[in-house]
Amino acid sequence: MRAPNWQLAPTLLVVKAPRILIAVPAFNEERTVDRVLSRILGYGLPMLVIDDGSTDSTAARTAKHPVALVRHARNEGYGAVMRAVFAWAAHQDFDWVITMDCDDQHEPRFIPDFLREIALNDVDVVSGSRYLTALPSDVAAPADRAKINRTMTAEINEVLCGAFEGPLTDSFCGFKAYRVHACHALQLNASGYEFPMQFWVQAAAHRLQVREIPVARIYLDAKRSFGNGLDDPARRLAVYRSTLASEIDRCAARLRHLRPQTGAVRCS
Repeated sequence: MRAPNWQLAPTLLVVKAPRILIAVPAFNEERTVDRVLSRILGYGLPMLVIDDGSTDSTAARTAKHPVALVRHARNEGYGAVMRAVFAWAAHQDFDWVITMDCDDQHEPRFIPDFLREIALNDVDVVSGSRYLTALPSDVAAPADRAKINRTMTAEINEVLCGAFEGPLTDSFCGFKAYRVHACHALQLNASGYEFPMQFWVQAAAHRLQVREIPVARIYLDAKRSFGNGLDDPARRLAVYRSTLASEIDRCAARLRHLRPQTGAVRCS
């Protein structure tokens, strides 16, 4: 009796495309919101706008676009908005969220670059950098902002050395892509523009994989206010340093993998 000729059917591996959201924080952006949303919508991705207590027509203008809109009754700050973005994206089962500002300083033409990095599926955060590569469209940053960014980025690299794919070149750019479930475990409570200081420490503590990609450096309003007394550069720098130091202390146990043999956190 001849043995049966068994043939196994080929296995078809189905890889589900990630669900990607674009989230746009907005506060009193009636001059730019229509243009920004229209340009981003051209990339065919679902969008969320969080209106952080605007007192102008930002919310009314946003409501005319095919986007999800969340409104805060009062201005809660950039960090609070970012926490709301992560929570909303997780609740809606998105895999990634790309954040872009509503002041027309984040060029939508870089969205495909973020999508390519997301498709590689080998990092948790894709961080736009305005200083990684010089681009023809770059403009000079206001002197105080450039100096503070340079100072704090260097200090972050010093205390978190080896945490990411390479040293950071821009610790403040809000043009980023985040893997949603990777951010779910982070214990974030910073409410204002000090949020990045807390985020980078938390990312290192939870061993998130981070990669920077170049984006254009655009400043359309050099006098834009930070609010909460942070327009004074010295005070702003002090708040950022205080947040960074506090978060390093809070996450010390989780940062042991970064410490040299001496046991110190710093890597200078």
